Amino acid sequence: MRNVSLEQAKLKLIQGVMWPFCLLSSMSILALGFSKDAETLYFNMSYLWIIACLLLCERWFTYRDDWTRTDGQTGANIYHTLLNKGLVQVAIVTGISTGMITTQEEAFLSNWPLALQVLLGLITSELGLYWAHRCSHEYPYLWRFHSVHHSVKRLWLVNTGRFHFIDSIISVLASLPFLLLCGISTDAIVWVSAITAYIGILTHCNADMHCGVLNKVFNTPQLHRWHHSINSRIGNSNYGENLMLWDKIFGTYYYKEDSAVDVIGIEEKMPTTFAKQLLVPFIWNRYQDSGEDADAG
Repeated sequence: MRNVSLEQAKLKLIQGVMWPFCLLSSMSILALGFSKDAETLYFNMSYLWIIACLLLCERWFTYRDDWTRTDGQTGANIYHTLLNKGLVQVAIVTGISTGMITTQEEAFLSNWPLALQVLLGLITSELGLYWAHRCSHEYPYLWRFHSVHHSVKRLWLVNTGRFHFIDSIISVLASLPFLLLCGISTDAIVWVSAITAYIGILTHCNADMHCGVLNKVFNTPQLHRWHHSINSRIGNSNYGENLMLWDKIFGTYYYKEDSAVDVIGIEEKMPTTFAKQLLVPFIWNRYQDSGEDADAG
């Protein structure tokens, strides 16, 4: 009995430290890349590292067993990721690192300590991301595109990048100007983009991480699962991509401790194939009225 209790205590400790460990270890790999003037290469290495960590976590301490069953959407999830989310993230990091995207390096904010620049970049870009995300839930036409992401019936790291490419473009257009115009350095913008990628995949993992006080500051798996609730009164919350600051300010923060989200997904119909998921927002009303019973799970 004592050994069982000890093992449970060890597991609880690991569950409590794994979220910051995954984030900070990935950031450490990227920091090494900066020291070697190889940011793009080491960003890709850090992303592969966090994927490997989360695959292990999802097997070691699974959040929901029913989310481990196949839903027939793995291919579509990967295609969406490659088409938009992955390409957008890599294009931004690569573009900035190679000088294709430039900032005002002479602006006074570029002389601030790097950590402060990154914090400012996160807060500033998050405002654009927050309102783009919130509008995609509250305006029916934008919801057509965003619903592709929400149509999944389980959360795991592979559907992190499942976004319609129009939805991704809207998010980038809403956040990138804030990031480029706030006067922070190129290095700080790379860091903001990388942290957004790390936190994005962490929020969708099917690992039972216990984030504690971090839930009040960052977007965590415990918070983001509520956002995916099929009940819009619950799901229309926690819009922050990285930080919960703007949710706190605008009253959309939601967390019910010691409770778990039930059903996730959408009430509308969604095709099961990648090609049709790209098309369906443009024929939304006709598809919803067609009587075709297709969903993502």
